[in-house]
Amino acid sequence: MRRAPPPAANPEPKRVSSNARNKPVKTGNRMMKHKTLSIVHPNGTRIANGEKTIEVRRWLPPTDLTGDLLIVENKNFLFKEGETDIGIPVAIVKIKSVRPFEEKDIPAACATRWEPGYYSWELTEVRKLNSTQQVLAARGIYELEIDL
Repeated sequence: MRRAPPPAANPEPKRVSSNARNKPVKTGNRMMKHKTLSIVHPNGTRIANGEKTIEVRRWLPPTDLTGDLLIVENKNFLFKEGETDIGIPVAIVKIKSVRPFEEKDIPAACATRWEPGYYSWELTEVRKLNSTQQVLAARGIYELEIDL
């Protein structure tokens, strides 16, 4: 009779993804490229905790952005093209839809006022990350290679 090999003393962590809201995502030890969006503190944490379900931007995301989007929370607003900061990965989300920002979106966006000319990015499948790793925060949607 053949016996199964004994379990490894320290097995490699496996990727565990969750579609459940606010559940941590463990991805193991491998570098992956992620489409990334920087969001200023405390709104990245609000997204990760499910408190903020709409991100408001003056620009539209690329039409080919259909998969996961890594949210990096940083401390400073980035006003100029090429400006960067340091941030922490806080969540992985998907963009469900994008539409014009409406006054009724203020609570879900954790916003203080409505202004015309902005877009509501409806976020879904929020997966909270437990990371303290410092990473690049940049303007727009950018690619980040990271081991989560």
